[in-house]
Amino acid sequence: MDRSSRNRLNEKLLHKFTGDILFDRIARAVCHAGCLPRKELYEAWEVARRVRRRFRGGRIVDLACGHGLLAQIMLLLDQSSTRALAVDLHIPKSAATLATSMNACWPRLLEQLQFLESDLEEVQLSPEDLVVSVHACGGLTDLILDRAVAAGARVAVLPCCHNLTGADLGGLEGWMDGPLAMDAARVARLRSQGYRVFTQNIPGDITPKNRLLMAEPE
Repeated sequence: MDRSSRNRLNEKLLHKFTGDILFDRIARAVCHAGCLPRKELYEAWEVARRVRRRFRGGRIVDLACGHGLLAQIMLLLDQSSTRALAVDLHIPKSAATLATSMNACWPRLLEQLQFLESDLEEVQLSPEDLVVSVHACGGLTDLILDRAVAAGARVAVLPCCHNLTGADLGGLEGWMDGPLAMDAARVARLRSQGYRVFTQNIPGDITPKNRLLMAEPE
């Protein structure tokens, strides 16, 4: 199966996910919803499980959340997190369809997950939060990092759509391509702000924009 496909998962693909492992159960719920591109399932899963190996507990705050699947998987992977807030300027109408399908399998999600349509700058954050985001386009990634640092919260982002015009590349553009230089500069900036940084990749067959940046206050 092409994990990078933007085609929607639907009930015709249920036979691909017949196991009892958590991923297959989530994939079946996504197939029943019939509204999520295939790559978004794999991106959310690969990011969530790597972040949960590093960071446990806390309120999940999924910024630029889209359908909110990342927040839901984060809740399922660690039951010590009992609340999640999924925020986007415009929540897709199909996010409710996906949530209904997930709630049918895990009823506790109904009470634990809240969707909020809001400007990301207006969301209230606290040091206990775990701020996450997958493919917040361009400068939104920097806004999310800045908001997390201002609150003293843990943060994990999978950047994309690097806008290099006027960007802080840390003087590294002579050694590496622009997007990588930008992400390296983000790491340096977080370290200068007193954060411990961890870097990983999710599988490149899902997306070429696969650099995962995780950070927590020292």
